[in-house]
Amino acid sequence: MIRKLIRKVLELPSGMAKGRTKPKVIPVSQHGVRRDQLSSAALRVTNRLQEAGFSAYVVGGAVRDLLLDVSPKDFDVATNATPEQVHHLFRRSRIIGRRFRIVHVMMGPETIEVTTFRGGGIDDLNETGRIMADNTFGSQEEDAHRRDFTVNALFYDPSDESIIDYHHGVKDLKARRLVMIGQPARRYQEDPVRMLRAVRLAAKLGFEIDEDTRRPIRAHAHLLQKEPPARLFDEMLKLLMSGHAYACLRKLRDEGLSRGVFPLLDAVMADDGDDRFLQLGLESTDARIRADKPVSVGFLLATLLWGQVNRRWQELIAQDEKSLHALLQAISDVEAEQDNDFAIPRRFSVTMREIWTLQARFDGRSGQRPYRFMEQPRFRAAYDFFALRAEVGEVPRELVQWWEDFQRGDAQDRESLISDAKNSGEAEPQKKRRRRRSPRRRAPGEGSGGSE
Repeated sequence: MIRKLIRKVLELPSGMAKGRTKPKVIPVSQHGVRRDQLSSAALRVTNRLQEAGFSAYVVGGAVRDLLLDVSPKDFDVATNATPEQVHHLFRRSRIIGRRFRIVHVMMGPETIEVTTFRGGGIDDLNETGRIMADNTFGSQEEDAHRRDFTVNALFYDPSDESIIDYHHGVKDLKARRLVMIGQPARRYQEDPVRMLRAVRLAAKLGFEIDEDTRRPIRAHAHLLQKEPPARLFDEMLKLLMSGHAYACLRKLRDEGLSRGVFPLLDAVMADDGDDRFLQLGLESTDARIRADKPVSVGFLLATLLWGQVNRRWQELIAQDEKSLHALLQAISDVEAEQDNDFAIPRRFSVTMREIWTLQARFDGRSGQRPYRFMEQPRFRAAYDFFALRAEVGEVPRELVQWWEDFQRGDAQDRESLISDAKNSGEAEPQKKRRRRRSPRRRAPGEGSGGSE
């Protein structure tokens, strides 16, 4: 009776409420994914679980990516073993999570996330329908119904290399279509971040969002305002590190998930569409991610928010403020305005601030200043940022070339560059001359050693 009531209230898919859903089992001869395409860690985890008598499958994004001929960034495993049982099997493991407990299993440099099949019941919902606690375990079928999109609900069994598909996920994958499992509006209420994931996956994979899945997004976008800022920041970081960051941002804006909903987007997506600097910066980051090169999150955030800082900087310079003082004030103003909304961790914000602050020092090319500047730990990041500014016409390309030559040159080349800059009158910005004051006449009897 209670189970029926829960299912009615949650409006779970009819397959869960009326009876078992028979999955489609696809043999390797049809899908072509072999077990040696898994990471050694994922294979070892599933093997050990199965040898201990449990079911174990690679699940979710890794299966989806393998079917798309994309190398997965990580591998997740789903099992009928409880978190405690998984933890007992693997010495290097730990149970994490509150809303839903999972196990991180460490295998060398790789971490495999192991989840227990989720059940159809939900422990706790708040007034908007959001899941607050979710530690009810169940069967593989129930777990498949609880997953977000059909293309993410595919189970790969390394023992026989088959794929188990409960929701026609392989069909949707071939059609390049993103479809929500169950009723989309209800699923967004359970977890509003699913709207962000829909947009991120669609932009990253080049998929179309199914109309029934897309339609409720704009009406439910306000639910994101109640999400913890730290969680929104984490999701934004996943979006920015997806390798398709600019496409994701545009998709978020198109689906109504920017203005008044997602604070960071309010800051970075210009009203007039003039976001060339942002586009170039994100395309550069995308290229590095796709080439498996390291990416600085601080640099990425500096790129996102630079438009606001630069506009304020130029306003202050127009008011006859000195360049460095104006830049520091602009940074302070922007950080004060956005600090409560973004929840940017300090380890990133410090790098971001240093990259901005150093921009004012590229004008100084006399004496020992260039040498001291190059000794700064963030010099190279600041220079890359400076070069990016030149691409959109904020600073002269010749100045960027001067610093490039200075970095590569030997001692004689560097002295020659400094001399050339000095002779051209461009080594330092013109400084205002101070008016010398005339000595004040002392009154009769006045003196420094006088007494009353």
